[in-house]
Amino acid sequence: MKPVDPKTYNLSPRTKLLENNRGSLFVLIDRKSRVVMKDGYKIVKIAEHIKKVNQNKKISLLTSAPVCSKTKKHLLKCSIPVLSL
Repeated sequence: MKPVDPKTYNLSPRTKLLENNRGSLFVLIDRKSRVVMKDGYKIVKIAEHIKKVNQNKKISLLTSAPVCSKTKKHLLKCSIPVLSL
């Protein structure tokens, strides 16, 4: 996996993006505190920004933090799978 510059997708420089060899993008959240709905809404907005620039990209969430079950359902409904580090 290689890091991607978030400015290419009109995102904040603090956003961490990774790309695998197949071209899929991963939003990286590396922290200990739980990922809650507020974070879920931000992740969906990030995915919308990426889709505006390149609609063919597959977007996933890659995190080491526990994810709230309600947030996980919301992300899956928005076609963003949740993967653990």
